[in-house]
Amino acid sequence: MATVLAFHAHPDDEVFLTGGTLARAAAEGHRVLIVVATDGLMDAAPEGGAPRLSELRASAAVLGVTRVVHLGYANSGHGAVLYPDPPDRARFVRADTEEAAERLAAVLREEDVDLLLSYDANGGYGHRDHVKVHEVGKRAAELAGVHRVLEATMPRDVVARLVKLVRLLRIPFRFDADALRTAYSSRAAITHTIDVRRFAGQKQAALAAHRSEVSGTGRLAPVMRVLVRLPAPVFGWLLGREWFVEARATAPSKAFADIFQSAP
Repeated sequence: MATVLAFHAHPDDEVFLTGGTLARAAAEGHRVLIVVATDGLMDAAPEGGAPRLSELRASAAVLGVTRVVHLGYANSGHGAVLYPDPPDRARFVRADTEEAAERLAAVLREEDVDLLLSYDANGGYGHRDHVKVHEVGKRAAELAGVHRVLEATMPRDVVARLVKLVRLLRIPFRFDADALRTAYSSRAAITHTIDVRRFAGQKQAALAAHRSEVSGTGRLAPVMRVLVRLPAPVFGWLLGREWFVEARATAPSKAFADIFQSAP
């Protein structure tokens, strides 16, 4: 059995990009962990802790994750303005990459991690914290001697189809569709395509655990509200596959169907 650590930027990212993969690995008996760079908050953390971290722990429990770690940073936000740091911690994008990588590497060493799940070089759709996850994850793997890194992503053609569907259903979607055409990864770069439809119910329940985001006013909130209300088979049809690019590996002629498969 292996130890798999998924490194994410914010609470709820773990569901969209890797939720089914984590549930599948846990169901197969592997030890699964989540490290999140930020607590999702833009301001000072309230007394008693960040609510979104509590929601993350609830989501992790649904997925079968055994441990959740917060690296101690604040959300950097997305958009033209980078706000000053809150008084109690730094925004992740301003963190020294070496220092943040050492924080993550300490967990990688402690847990003797076999496989690190991180983000592609684009940081998915380009959120500054997601790009930073790629940079920090890559360096942490080097520091801790983790030899396999899979970078969570999506094929651009899939992103385009999902955006078109959202628009057809007239669901509010405050993302730049033109920018998304060059975000994530090309189909040719994908090394792993994981079928997680069998875990669609868990993935959907994990998403619903992020109550503040589902009921909030964030850019993705309208889409999240629709997703958590869908019948599980429909949810699985939409979000029943997850994709990865293996760092320093050439894409095979046919993508691997299991995260533990790799080119020789």
